[in-house]
Amino acid sequence: MSKNKKVFVQGSQIGVLLQAGDNDFISLTDMAKKFGDDVLIYQWMRNRNTVEFLGIWERIHNVEFKGIEFETFKKQAGMNSFSLTPKKWIDATNATGLISKSGRYGGGTYAHKDIAFEFGSWLSAEFKLYLIKEFQRLKVEENKKLSIGWDMKRTLAKINYKIHTDAIKEYIIPPQISKKAINMIYANEADVLNMALFGMIAKEWRDKNKGREGNLRDYATVTQLVVLC
Repeated sequence: MSKNKKVFVQGSQIGVLLQAGDNDFISLTDMAKKFGDDVLIYQWMRNRNTVEFLGIWERIHNVEFKGIEFETFKKQAGMNSFSLTPKKWIDATNATGLISKSGRYGGGTYAHKDIAFEFGSWLSAEFKLYLIKEFQRLKVEENKKLSIGWDMKRTLAKINYKIHTDAIKEYIIPPQISKKAINMIYANEADVLNMALFGMIAKEWRDKNKGREGNLRDYATVTQLVVLC
C-alpha cells in the first residue's frame, strides 16, 4: 500500500510515494516544476546516457523488462529525430521504474528513487543533494512511526496473551492433567481465536512467514488486537 507524502526542497514541494520494501517513488513532474515544466523530463529522456541508465536499472530490477525494445531506443538515442516520453518508454519496454499517475492532485510522472536522483543530477547537483537530504529525513520519520506502532502492537499482544491464558487456566483446564495436555489446551484455544480473526492458525502463519520476527498476533492491526481483548 502506498503512502502519499511531500518533501520541501529549496522552496519546492515534491511528491513522494512511500511503498513497501523500500520501493519508493518521487515525482519527476514536481522536480521539473522547480526549473520549468514537463518538457525537461522529455529532454532528459532523449539523452543516450539516460536511456542506458533506465535500461540497466530495469534489467537489474525487472524480470519482465523487454530488452529488445530497449536496444532499439538506445540505438536511436542522440539522433535529432529521437524523442521519448515516460508513457512511450513504459508501454514499449514494460518498465516499472517509471509510473504515470492521473489526477489533478498528485498526478504526473513518478520514478523510483534511484532514477529520480539521477534526474536530479541532470537538473542541478545542488538540488539533488537537498532532495536526498529531505528524502532521508522523511524516511527516518516514517521508520520512527512504524517502530512506535510495532512496539504498541507487541505490548497489546502480550496483554492479550496474559488475559487468554488466565481465562483458560481458570475456566477450561480441568484439574489433575499433564503439563503436555495443558499446553495442548492453551494452543488449541489460541488457534480458535486466530482462525476466527485471521483465517489461519499460528502454525500456518509461521510456515508462510519463515524468517520474520515475532508471531501472527504481532502483525495484527490495533483494531484486531482490541477485538481479541
